[in-house]
Amino acid sequence: MEPAEAKIDRLDTKLAQLGREYEQYFLGLRPREPLPLKGEVRALIAQFADQKLVNTALKFRLGSLSSRYQAMQRRWDDVLRQIDEGSYSRHRFRASLQHRPKLTVSAPGEIPSGHGTDALFEHYRDARMACGQSTKGLSAEQLSRNLDAQREALQERFGADVEFQFRVAVEDGRAKLKARRVTH
Repeated sequence: MEPAEAKIDRLDTKLAQLGREYEQYFLGLRPREPLPLKGEVRALIAQFADQKLVNTALKFRLGSLSSRYQAMQRRWDDVLRQIDEGSYSRHRFRASLQHRPKLTVSAPGEIPSGHGTDALFEHYRDARMACGQSTKGLSAEQLSRNLDAQREALQERFGADVEFQFRVAVEDGRAKLKARRVTH
């Protein structure tokens, strides 16, 4: 028969693993709740209910582990209830990201360099606002200067006779300006 201290060590290890697996489940990294491991932890705790521990340090450690398990169980039950109700904050945040409209100006909306900076500015400002980015200090003149600088750098790289179209794209929840080489 396994000594009580070894069982308590195993219980401590399994309880920590169970906590990690529940966090992974709540983050969406695990497809299912870790019920088999939860059953093992429950069984280990139940085994100690029938035993009389003489060592006070082991009694205290077991009491601490049992209390930690009960607290974790209450937290998990609360989170599972919130998930069932649809009010779990992590899931609501992920759902809002998934339902956020894709803000990409497609090819017909692309604006040739040198033309329509105001229209591009409007698209860019709207995309930044939709992504929750600050628009403080953003102006059509500033955007025009940035586009001119970007255009010069691109023409220096690809040649002075090359034209570019700029578009607004949203990547990783951030609005960005993208340049595309125009071929005739």
